[in-house]
Amino acid sequence: MYEDFNADYDRFVDWQARLAAELPFIERQLQAVDARRVLDAACGTGMHALALARRGYAVAGADLSAGMIERARANAAAVVAGEGMRVRFEVAGFGALAQAFGAGGFDALLCLGNSLPHLLSPEALAEALDDFAACLRPGGLLLVQNRNFDAVLAGGERWMSPQAHREGDMERVFLRFYDFEPDGRLTFNMVVLRRQGAQGWEQRVRSTRLWPMRQAELMPALEAAGFGELACWGNLAGEPFDLRDSGNLVVEGRRRGHKETRGQGDTETRGRETQWGALVEMGVLDRIRCSKSAASAMPATNIR
Repeated sequence: MYEDFNADYDRFVDWQARLAAELPFIERQLQAVDARRVLDAACGTGMHALALARRGYAVAGADLSAGMIERARANAAAVVAGEGMRVRFEVAGFGALAQAFGAGGFDALLCLGNSLPHLLSPEALAEALDDFAACLRPGGLLLVQNRNFDAVLAGGERWMSPQAHREGDMERVFLRFYDFEPDGRLTFNMVVLRRQGAQGWEQRVRSTRLWPMRQAELMPALEAAGFGELACWGNLAGEPFDLRDSGNLVVEGRRRGHKETRGQGDTETRGRETQWGALVEMGVLDRIRCSKSAASAMPATNIR
């Protein structure tokens, strides 16, 4: 899906509004762990990575899509030219990051834009989170931004807000919706409508599968991968997380110095899943360790 969408990606996202809304919160989390070396996993066209580089961070970016990385490198050439900055962008997916960039080389790792739900099984999620932990120094920060799929599933929310873009006499409209599949997964669909001047509309549909990852599925997986001090927010402005109403599930964790092996921890992980699920049912989990500050408005932050 994303190989041929990279040219439209930066038209779809209002980066000026998005970065203005998100960077203050992201930087507060980075500063809390004295982070200087940051890896943006699933970086897309590289705009978060470049924005952080301009603020003095040593940043690298990775994405499974070669087209996205090509676009990120082009954006880097345009943005950092003459500013003495260098951002390394590599084609690498979840599970291959430590191999591409080396183990323990980063103070923080970002996984934004609802990227993690492209992993369709608990086994793939465990492999990715182990890879994240391997990239980080002990005490390093992991910041994940997913859609709040608890709210999506509870409300049967198929449609997301449309986005429009005009460039000269070229108009584009982006429509996004989910199909709820019998196996519990989702098909995410992106419809792009395009017309130039008085010509008729052209349309194209792209689709990909997602795992609508609930909070009670993600949190114990993070713990099993060696992340502690977990905290949740409702978006990247630091609004409190509400299981029923928040648009996003943003989770912060710190890499512990050690963790149990997968075989040793499987029984404990299943127990933690039960505990997290019980807290959800009690209405308690969405109030655990939430930020008390809130922002009034947020631009669209997740493509899918």
